Amino acid sequence: MSTTHLIENNKLLVRRLYEDCINRGRPELLAQLIAEDFMASPGEKGASEFANGIAAVRKGFPDVRFEIEDLVAEGDRVAVRWTFRGTHGGPFAGTAASQASVTQTANVIFQISDGKISRAWVQVDRLGLLQQIGALPV
Repeated sequence: MSTTHLIENNKLLVRRLYEDCINRGRPELLAQLIAEDFMASPGEKGASEFANGIAAVRKGFPDVRFEIEDLVAEGDRVAVRWTFRGTHGGPFAGTAASQASVTQTANVIFQISDGKISRAWVQVDRLGLLQQIGALPV
């Protein structure tokens, strides 16, 4: 497989994560995308922890939609800049549903190994999100 083809496949893998698994609510596809030994920068390990994180977001924001703003790849890394929008319609981070419309942004670098996502380094505006749902003062 050529390097260009491999990079395009890596980008498609990350796009499928957001569009199919999260936006369309199809967590059963995670086994195809996330390595069993996956590790995230906050310390989550394994595909099941990754699935738990997605479930928490979808529970707190049932109408969540991730929009990929930028998707760039080189070698075994894929960088994505995204915006998510949703309504705080369920519990999230210990805060009951506020029905607030929220927007969150993040930058994530994924590492791809053997055709699956094996690592993620996340820079997310969690403070802004918690302020929008009333969990923290503005």
